[in-house]
Amino acid sequence: MDKFGLLGRTLGHSWSPQLHAALADYEYKLYETQPEDLDRFLRSTPLAGMNVTIPYKKAVVPYCTALSDAARRVGSVNTLVRTADGWRGDNTDYAGFRYIVRAAGIDPAGKKVLLFGTGGASLAVKAVLEDLGAGEIVSVSRKGENNYDNLYLHRDAQLLVNATPLGMVPDTGSLPAHPGDFPRCEGVLDVVYNPQRTAFLMEAETLGIPCAGGLGMLVAQAKYSAEQFCGHSIPDGRIEEIMSTLSHQMSNIVLIGMPGCGKTTVGRALAARLGRPFWDADTEIEKEAGMPIPEIFAAEGEAGFRARETAVLARLGKLSGAVIATGGGCVTRRSNYPLLHQNGFIVLLLRDLDKLAKKGRPLSLATPARTLYEQRREKYAAFADLTVDNNGPRQAAIDTIWEAVQ
Repeated sequence: MDKFGLLGRTLGHSWSPQLHAALADYEYKLYETQPEDLDRFLRSTPLAGMNVTIPYKKAVVPYCTALSDAARRVGSVNTLVRTADGWRGDNTDYAGFRYIVRAAGIDPAGKKVLLFGTGGASLAVKAVLEDLGAGEIVSVSRKGENNYDNLYLHRDAQLLVNATPLGMVPDTGSLPAHPGDFPRCEGVLDVVYNPQRTAFLMEAETLGIPCAGGLGMLVAQAKYSAEQFCGHSIPDGRIEEIMSTLSHQMSNIVLIGMPGCGKTTVGRALAARLGRPFWDADTEIEKEAGMPIPEIFAAEGEAGFRARETAVLARLGKLSGAVIATGGGCVTRRSNYPLLHQNGFIVLLLRDLDKLAKKGRPLSLATPARTLYEQRREKYAAFADLTVDNNGPRQAAIDTIWEAVQ
């Protein structure tokens, strides 16, 4: 069997082996290589082909005896295939980005585009935009003529594209610009895929602007590479199928609801069933504070507790594939929503108010459950992607969530 892999400098969090296993039947491994070892690796590896990522997409070009039109156009290579004459280089990032533009239903033709970034990823993006007939393409960099300090000069931009790492885990929350500052904006695209919803995309989503993230590009470029590795075509429909599977695997399942509604109990059992790690936000708050929640309330008041809660949710929300139980009042801060939504599927557990446990819950002891619920009901609904009744057997709630995330 021919062997393939991914060449890069740091590859610990790569999804490539999983993607290629879903696309074709061949061995695919990660090959972390330092710059000083690149020449030796390329000249001696027995691999029949490989993908190439940061920082070697341009460095491998001189080793190619042939280049595809896309690789020549973009000036970098992310796919190498061994031929009788040596390495043939291709750039499937081009086809991957073209795929998400079309899948999002965005037509760049004639539109003014703000392209954030001038690095390797931006080269493929720009080539696609040009080939799809974009009007003026303004490349934005930190120190160039068009930079982040003079974006006001381009408020008439109609399409915004992020080709930088801004917003990527662990620096979630950062974004190249606010879509709301561009009144003519008709589309927002982001090559970042972790988190699935960057701050850039979430703002577009809130404004009702068509948008798409980098997960589709990741899967599509892998599909086009896999076709070259295995020597036959793969249906485009596999891209959406694998995206759906990968999205479910990457997404956290976040449980919200009234104090005592069963989030921790259901969450722990659900995590065991799915083989996922489980995190309890209140437990993490107590660990970091070095005291139980009632003592935090006594020492710092609710405001102090909420600040600690937001800090913990910011950390947990960056995870992938976890089950997270939140505190009952996390919805009282709207700023917690993007922290949980960026990589999460949010489930609201409902339980009859007279069944809610109160022990160890300062607000539940001080305020009638009905009052707390009325204060939070609309907030719970605004956070939730799914609402599940938890008045019956625990297993029934777990089954409902399990079916929703498959």
